[in-house]
Parts: sequence; structure tokens; C-alpha cells
Amino acid sequence: MEHNAKLYVAGHRGMVGAALVRRLKAAGYHNLVTRTSQELDLRDQAAVEDFFALENPDYVLLAAAKVGGIQANNVYRADFLYDNLMIQSNVLRESQRHGVRKLLFLGSSCIYPKLAPQPIKEEYLLTGLLEPTNEPYAIAKIAGLKLCEAYRSQYGCNFISAMPTNLYGPGDNYDLQNSHVLPALLRKFSEAVTLGLPRVPVWGTGTPRREFLHVDDLADACLHLLLHYNGAEPVNIGTGRDISIQELADLVAELTGYAGEILFDFSKPDGTPRKLLDVSKLHKLGWQHSIGLREGITAVLQSADWQRATQLPEPQFA
Repeated sequence: MEHNAKLYVAGHRGMVGAALVRRLKAAGYHNLVTRTSQELDLRDQAAVEDFFALENPDYVLLAAAKVGGIQANNVYRADFLYDNLMIQSNVLRESQRHGVRKLLFLGSSCIYPKLAPQPIKEEYLLTGLLEPTNEPYAIAKIAGLKLCEAYRSQYGCNFISAMPTNLYGPGDNYDLQNSHVLPALLRKFSEAVTLGLPRVPVWGTGTPRREFLHVDDLADACLHLLLHYNGAEPVNIGTGRDISIQELADLVAELTGYAGEILFDFSKPDGTPRKLLDVSKLHKLGWQHSIGLREGITAVLQSADWQRATQLPEPQFA
């Protein structure tokens, strides 16, 4: 991938897209093309056609998507399915029609069955029922992955797919109504410290286990795949290590300096019991993560991005 090649990063203002832009620039790729959602609605087929005709990018990194936590996925089911189907279908179709040399499609670990054997290998896709709360989003991502495979098969396109685990880092969403578990806990515990609250409620039983990857590690892995992988099969991206929600809550409480009670709300859904990706394929391709969970969360809490996003006074670190 030449350093003067034109790269289109779809979704560059989101957490993942912004991390991709940072990593590409750090690696010497400066001919980047971006559009905000106000400038280009990727759900609009005619607008996407015009954009590709104008820019004609050499490479495409498809990070644009409608995302959210359990509650948002469960409430806005139609929007999650429709928006994601339209975004990826339009970008993939125009990438094929305009001869894009390589495209990276970013999926999600939620594409795998709810009760898949652990750790989850790439070949477990479509071997069981999905987690009901995020089924529309998962179905959209599965359709995107399969569309990449179909364009490869029918037109010979070099479209590759990566399936990242749960992400966190700069640019995360800290809105308690639609954020993922880790940013939601960071927000809850930091506010509890500021307000002096005696207890913090946490959804579910605390027993589900999750894997977390810093978004800068994800961006580094994506660049590695763009440079070194041309296969049809998806590649999992993660750390290969998981932690229970209770352990995560304890860690966040420690790092935010919260000393009160953690109260698990058993009336709220747990989601998938365990979600740990098998990353042996990625390791064989020569990439491993470098940012540990404690190190990554500490960096988030010390960042200007966190202060801006939450508009909270600087927390006291333990």
C-alpha cells in the first residue's frame, strides 16, 4: 500500500474511524479522504455514487456504522438494522464498481452465536442463535461480511473483514442511555465520586465475561491486515483475555477512586454469558495487542478527551 495512495476512511469521526486516521497518519499515509455524516449520508445510494465518482479512492476502510450498548440495540432495533445495511451496501457496491484495490470491512464480535464455544473461532459464525438484544445489529454485520465474500467470489474484489471485540478509548460514547459497558461504568463511578454517592448500580449479575481492546490497538491491527492479509475469511481482533463484569466494576472503582458499594441489578439483562475471541489466527499473521486493560483505562481517565466528553471535574486516582 503506497504512502501516496488515496485512502477513504468511512466514519472518521467515530471512535474507530478516528483511531484509524491517527494510525494511518503516524505510518505516513496522508492522502486520506473523509466526509462527515452531514456532508455525505452513506445511507443515500445516489450520494454515495457521486462521492465515489468524484474521489475514486484506491483503498477503503469501512468503519462507519450505527453502534450502541444493550439498551440502544434493544430499543432502536429497526434503525440499527436498516442504517447499517444501507451504509455498508452502498459503500461496498461503489467500491466494486470503481475498482477499489482493497477494502477493509469492520464487523463485530456480536455476529457470533450467543452460546458459541469459548474462545470463539471465526468458523463458529452461523452455527447457533444470536443474542436477542443485539440481533438486528448482528444480522446487519453478518450481511456485510457475506457481501464482502460475494464481491470477492463474483468480481474478484480484494475485500477483507475483521471482527473486533469490545472496544474502548478516545472518542468513546459516555451517554448512559446508549453506551457500552466499560464507558458506562467509567461515567457512573466517576459521577459517584464527584457526587459522593454511597452506592453505584450495575446492570445484571456481574457474572458475564467480556474482552476489551483499546481502540488504538484495533487501528494498529487493521493496518497490519491491510498490509499483510488478503484472505476471504474474517479475522478476529482482540486480546485473547477476558474479565467478569464484577471484576471490571471493581477495577473501574479502584481507578476512579470510588470506595462505596457496587449494587448489581439482577432485573436488568446480562446479555451473552461469555464473549472471548480466539485470536490465534491474528497471532499467526504476526500481530498481538500492546495496551493492557488497566493501562488503557488509566490513560482514558487521564485524557483531555475524557474530561471534554463527560464535563466532569478531574477525578482522584487511586
